[in-house]
Amino acid sequence: MVSAPEQSGPDAVADGPFTTRQLLRLDEALRVADQQTGLTFSVYIGELEVPTRESAEKLHKQIENSALAVLIAVSPNQRRLEIVTGVDARKRISDRDAKLAGLSMAAAFAGGDLAGGVLAGIDQLASHAGRH
Repeated sequence: MVSAPEQSGPDAVADGPFTTRQLLRLDEALRVADQQTGLTFSVYIGELEVPTRESAEKLHKQIENSALAVLIAVSPNQRRLEIVTGVDARKRISDRDAKLAGLSMAAAFAGGDLAGGVLAGIDQLASHAGRH
């Protein structure tokens, strides 16, 4: 994850948008999604170069075994969300599935819930991918 605007409060993680508790929940959700699906789920929070889709695709290619990887890239300041799936992951998560997850995430983001939106997206994408 890339640093984002600091959050204040006792549970805030310096230079990040999430509390320690939220980070633990995100880490657990990623671990469970990876184990259940056999895919590799990753989350990037931060600025994306323009065009944002190409930037997210470059980040995705950096993931080990990117063919089986799913990247959720969120740039809150740019109000951009990109979901990138590898060649093999795309066989299990359709564009329609990714768009539905994106809509759900965007609704949570609009309500000010960044962590909840990302968690919902991971859960929905993993559910669509099914078990391996």
